[in-house]
Amino acid sequence: MVKKLLIIGFVWPEPKSSAAGGRMMQLIAFFKNNGYQITFASPCAKSDNAFNLEDIGVSQVAITLNNSSFDVFVKALNPTIVMFDRFMMEEQFGWRVAEHCPNALRILDTEDLHSLRKGREQAFKDKIIFDKAYLFNDVAKREIASIYRSDLSLMISEAEIDILEHNFKIDASLLHYVPFMLEAVTKDMFNNAVAFNKREHFITIGNFLHAPNYNAVLYLKETIWPLIRKQLPKAELHIYGAYASQKVNQLHNDKQGFLIKGFADDVNEVMQQTKVCLAPIRFGAGLKGKLVDAMQNGTPCITTTVGAEGMYGDLNPNGFIEDTLEVFANKAVQLYEDGTLWKEKQQNGFKIINERFNKTQHQKKLLAKIEGLLEQLTKHRMHNFTGQMLQHHTMQSTKFMSKWIEEKNK
Repeated sequence: MVKKLLIIGFVWPEPKSSAAGGRMMQLIAFFKNNGYQITFASPCAKSDNAFNLEDIGVSQVAITLNNSSFDVFVKALNPTIVMFDRFMMEEQFGWRVAEHCPNALRILDTEDLHSLRKGREQAFKDKIIFDKAYLFNDVAKREIASIYRSDLSLMISEAEIDILEHNFKIDASLLHYVPFMLEAVTKDMFNNAVAFNKREHFITIGNFLHAPNYNAVLYLKETIWPLIRKQLPKAELHIYGAYASQKVNQLHNDKQGFLIKGFADDVNEVMQQTKVCLAPIRFGAGLKGKLVDAMQNGTPCITTTVGAEGMYGDLNPNGFIEDTLEVFANKAVQLYEDGTLWKEKQQNGFKIINERFNKTQHQKKLLAKIEGLLEQLTKHRMHNFTGQMLQHHTMQSTKFMSKWIEEKNK
């Protein structure tokens, strides 16, 4: 029997633009290596940065929101597994999948906990310490319902699993930890890493459509970089990222050494040229792709508590975790000037990649989880009465709203 996977994407994967795009490609590779015939469908328009999935044998299908044409499509495809990319896609298409392919395993890839990110952003704007009042927001009501309606949710961060289990009382059987799944750093890679004395300047990188990234660049511009520049007047900060708007580009200043470089076609190349990565993330969720890029390329990093969340576990970070801007700046300068300290932090990064993001280990656990669910799907669903209840009620409301919109659009 042919095993079929349908991925319903919020966007088409852009591995060079975002960590989410890179993670999606890792999941696609996992399923492909385990014999799945993969179809990637999305209602989103493609950008120039979208990866051509057909190059790796994945079918690409454009689908339409609030349109019964999807029903015909999914019923004919008859997938073994349907994976929703972010809870919004489960909201839109989950009821159609449940109705026309009731035996398909429904997996939600959360990417990060959107309600956590939105709550932290609002608390930051309100200048109030983040608490449960901000966590239990309207996005959370939608996202948690989506997690319950799904058979399994893939979580990128242990910290977010802890939040779901303790704050929202979600059963552990509905969640599975899948961080970035990366190739190990070999001895040859370690020995051939670009040396301290052959690097210069600082770097930060991130998709500018992502609010935490733009805020971090603004924070660097207005507060942290002037403190670093005062101590290192010849140093430059190279800022890379996809979708740099006018408000981003206008931050460029040659005299200040604050250089907006825009899209990086090869993140490894630019990361290996610089000494230190700066990631002063003040709100957000999930794992930060820029920190992984830094570790893989032997570039120590200074980040914040939010930036480091879920990244290092019990291991020592590949740099420093600082929330006070003066200390953040001073640690950045210290790393930039102290070759011995820099080498030590670089080694920490390689160890983190190999021990926490080991591709082989996480793929083995994910395969076992999925195969177990496929064998006992009915029993698994029986233990999730809350999910059954939400599927019954919300499926009806979403279903008839969608049908109303479809009729309205005719």
